[in-house]
Amino acid sequence: MKFGERPLRECLDAVLAHSLKTDGLVLKKGTRLTHEHIKRLEEASVASLTVAVLDADDVSEDDAARLIATAIGGDAVKVERAFTGRANLFAAQAGVLCVDRAAVDALNSIDPAITFACLPQHAPVEAGRMVATVKIIPYGVAGALVERALDAVRGVRPLLRVAPYRPFKTAVISTTLPSLKPKTIDKTLRITRDRLAPAGAEIVTDVRVPHTAEATAAALRDAKAEGAELLIVFGASANVDRGDVVPSAIEDAGGRVEHFGMPVDPGNLLVLGDLDGTPIIGAPGCARSPRENGFDWVLQRTLAGLDVSADDLAGMGVGGLLMEIVSRPQPRVQAPRAAAAPRPEVAAIVLAAGRSTRMGGPNKLLATIDGEPLVRIAVRAAMNSRAGPVTVVTGHMRDQVEAALQDFDVKLVHNEDYREGLSTSLRTGIGAIPASADAAVVLLADMPRITPQTIDRLIDAYDPGAGALIVVPTVKGKRGNPVLWSRRYFDKLLAIKGDVGARHLIGDNPEAVVEIELDDTIHLDLDTPQALRKAGGVLPGA
Repeated sequence: MKFGERPLRECLDAVLAHSLKTDGLVLKKGTRLTHEHIKRLEEASVASLTVAVLDADDVSEDDAARLIATAIGGDAVKVERAFTGRANLFAAQAGVLCVDRAAVDALNSIDPAITFACLPQHAPVEAGRMVATVKIIPYGVAGALVERALDAVRGVRPLLRVAPYRPFKTAVISTTLPSLKPKTIDKTLRITRDRLAPAGAEIVTDVRVPHTAEATAAALRDAKAEGAELLIVFGASANVDRGDVVPSAIEDAGGRVEHFGMPVDPGNLLVLGDLDGTPIIGAPGCARSPRENGFDWVLQRTLAGLDVSADDLAGMGVGGLLMEIVSRPQPRVQAPRAAAAPRPEVAAIVLAAGRSTRMGGPNKLLATIDGEPLVRIAVRAAMNSRAGPVTVVTGHMRDQVEAALQDFDVKLVHNEDYREGLSTSLRTGIGAIPASADAAVVLLADMPRITPQTIDRLIDAYDPGAGALIVVPTVKGKRGNPVLWSRRYFDKLLAIKGDVGARHLIGDNPEAVVEIELDDTIHLDLDTPQALRKAGGVLPGA
């Protein structure tokens, strides 16, 4: 192929290198120039063009892309019509992408004119998703190079294929301990069903047994006897050794442990086993969360009928750091016991910007109990705790709220967007606390029974070294307020939008949550006149 600028009269059948617009004539790059094009360009006084002229043995970009892509496409892969030197390949059905990496590297090493790109090895794909593309860089490529590419691809066929999912009948065995709430197991099942759904797999057995090797082994044998094709075990406590409950149960059931642990984080504590040909996955604790983790990698391949060996697991380290693990962003190095860790700096944020719409008009934060405004009661509790400094976010009736706090040594910040909902006040408060703060306790100003001692108990439970980064008070298993948040979650708090709080973040990060049991004061917020009166409160002006 020859490329360069040529007189217009020498451009017949050449390929236009760059798009051209002149005197109403629009030609896109890649256009094969005809007699009509040349005539129109002469009339427009165009003297020369930059073009590509193919040699006799050259293959056009579209033909080359089509030939190579067609040779590459394996099982459950379809090739789209080539256009502008590109032929895209798509998954014909849902499954896991399988790629011969060495063959891809060899293909891309033939000549810079020929390129092939695809999704990562073992990427999960749905039907219709683009999985790869062949792109020819110039407008034509030597036929000999195309033949070399075809020979390279044919020698390893299939270079790329989709291993389709199978609708496995799945048994989920959950071990139980008093500390594990039934609703946590229920949520885990919902999340697992969602993970199985792309494969059309379903949970046919849901068994809950005591957290012992004997009970778990019996459940494994029973589930297999009842026809389960995949066994998933969620332990009530993390597996910390090959001799722990779940690995021991696999062996007690007559199976074998293929591998314990994997170099994927989150997901390190996964157990891989087999019971007479039926795969067993001992799920790590992070599999209770919908976020991607090592369990997903093993489950997806298993559902596609691909064997997962110990060598496969060992090879997952590169790329195995899936996301920031906020509960352990640095190697966990424990200081000597004699050297006490410095006390963390925990700020307090009091949200006092709401419009009190359920009160029917008055601002509830100015209502009084024993002659003192609610907002003042909440702020004093924060001031008398170990939290500090105290930041108060105002909004509705700003002047009156600030006047109620005029003699308090607190930082007042106004939320101009308070009408848009709770998240705006949360953002305002987080943005106003000092950069030195390690964490923040977020309080609602309409909770007059929260005491300094309540706040101090949250601070006592905050332990970054142990992964306790979100501290939530509960009463009889029901969560309440205030909540302490590690700085590691501030970016996520700042990203919340709408008239909502941060409850969903607590649910999404179970590995970082610690609960402390308190009393009903954590549920007493005064949203209505009836609730206020019951608590002994008086609305302003009443």
